[in-house]
Amino acid sequence: MFKISNYLKEYKKESIVAPLFKMLEASFELLVPLVMAAIVDTGIKNQDTGYILKMGGVLVALALIGLICSVTAQYFAAKASVGFGKSVRHDLFAHINSLSYAEIDKAGTSTLITRMTNDINQLQSGVNMFLRLFLRSPFIVVGAMVMAFTVDVKAAWVFVVAIPLLSVVVFGIMLYSIPLYQKVQKALDDVLLMTRENLVGARVVRAFGRQADEEQDYREGSETLLHMQTFVGKISAVMNPVTYIIVNAAIIAIIWIGGIQVNIGNLTQGEVIALVNYMSQILVELVKLANLIILLTKAFACSKRVGEIFAMKPSVVESNQAKESMKTNNQKSDCKVLFQNVTFTYEGTKEPALCNLSFAVKKGETVGIIGGTGCGKSTLVNLIPRFYDVTEGEVLIDGVNVKDYTFEELRNSIGVVPQKAVLFNGTIADNMRWGKVDATKEDMEKAIAIAQGLDVIASKKDGLDEMILQGGKNLSGGQRQRLTIARALVKEPEILILDDSASALDFATDAKLRTAIREETKDMTVFIVSQRASSIKHADQIIVLEDGEMAGIGTHEELLQSCEVYQEIVKSQDDTQNGYNDPIKKQEGR
Repeated sequence: MFKISNYLKEYKKESIVAPLFKMLEASFELLVPLVMAAIVDTGIKNQDTGYILKMGGVLVALALIGLICSVTAQYFAAKASVGFGKSVRHDLFAHINSLSYAEIDKAGTSTLITRMTNDINQLQSGVNMFLRLFLRSPFIVVGAMVMAFTVDVKAAWVFVVAIPLLSVVVFGIMLYSIPLYQKVQKALDDVLLMTRENLVGARVVRAFGRQADEEQDYREGSETLLHMQTFVGKISAVMNPVTYIIVNAAIIAIIWIGGIQVNIGNLTQGEVIALVNYMSQILVELVKLANLIILLTKAFACSKRVGEIFAMKPSVVESNQAKESMKTNNQKSDCKVLFQNVTFTYEGTKEPALCNLSFAVKKGETVGIIGGTGCGKSTLVNLIPRFYDVTEGEVLIDGVNVKDYTFEELRNSIGVVPQKAVLFNGTIADNMRWGKVDATKEDMEKAIAIAQGLDVIASKKDGLDEMILQGGKNLSGGQRQRLTIARALVKEPEILILDDSASALDFATDAKLRTAIREETKDMTVFIVSQRASSIKHADQIIVLEDGEMAGIGTHEELLQSCEVYQEIVKSQDDTQNGYNDPIKKQEGR
């Protein structure tokens, strides 16, 4: 579980020095009312200018010492808080990267971004202010009350009544507002989600002319956030006026009691001024403490939210015996990939996405996977690199359960080209080296040639050194897909997974790509997920899925004879290509 104290251990010295210097500053500040009382009772009363100047020098000295202590404390507090923020941010990023697809899907991208940015910034500010004020303010409040008793016991009882009353107000509002701040952060998540969806899907929004609708939804979300922030702000804002009322009432009581005591000779005018100054100090510090409590309330809410992400445990983890299993396993199975009675169910769903699948794939074979939308094609291939763990059954590579491999060993032997072609900011060569860090220019060009992407490089002024914008925005969809395929081919994997990764390619380029992969990578086992029957018809075996179950398996010719689902897919696509689904051509054919 996330604990702030664990991250401050690295900055133990700063976390101790900062509040100590703040309390040292507060100690000198508590002497100021006594010096003022001496100036009034001795210097002004006796019209002793020398004494007034001398005590004025003492006030200046106290101010300078307090300033030095304050700057020192703030330096160490800032150093500790910034270092704390860096460590939490780094660990949270590393933890998110350790999560499996299931946990990332559950949390959501916008939520994770909010945790990484806004929540950690709030935590960092909370740590900074905590180190600076959390000990200083209570120290002055208690110290002022103690000093008041040294001046006059009867008048000091006003402090005894006022301080607990103030504490009830401050901490009562804090306890009430903590859940409200958590709701505010949740509303902020929703607004950020809408922002991200609109920025990512800007083309879709404009293509459908939905700008006005999206603006209205965003306005409503923003207004909801505004109302929640306003409400919790009003609750927090009550703190200052209530504390002012209590403290000013206490000052009136001190002046009233002090005036009576002065009249009977039990108090001097300077001592009354000192008591009022101590109460004013309490007022200032309680206002600071109130604002600190508000900030800490936000930080506490953010801490819980960050802790929720840290509390997530990856559902896919390496077994303790993984590395040893890899060292002792020297035998290679006849099958490169073997599915044995595999069933998989996504978390939170009742029906399995895949049900009781069994098939074997030999080394160097090409396997096509086809079926209707949502039938489990991508889910099937995601089980091979162990992005998800099977619910029942086993997935074996070279006769070894994928759970018995280390992640590094398993995924280094598999090249995955996902449905969405993702390229990163940098040069084309930088992106290619994601597949193989030490890839040479010849390695890259060979992989790009197989992926039918040489024309992409030739069209760029700087060739492999051409800069790619974030997400590959300066490339077409087909260019992005070919480069992502090349990136997977650079690493020369034993198993290549193409998850509907040629959907943006024309039929001719798609055919050339499949031919090149078959001819140039003879020992590579290839899985091709596709909606096109033409893309997989030459595969060594084709797996046909329907509602997560295997409707058929075999070659193209075998399935045309035995699998009704495959027959329907091929017929529908042949009809579409021949134009028989076009009402105009249908009419012409009559």
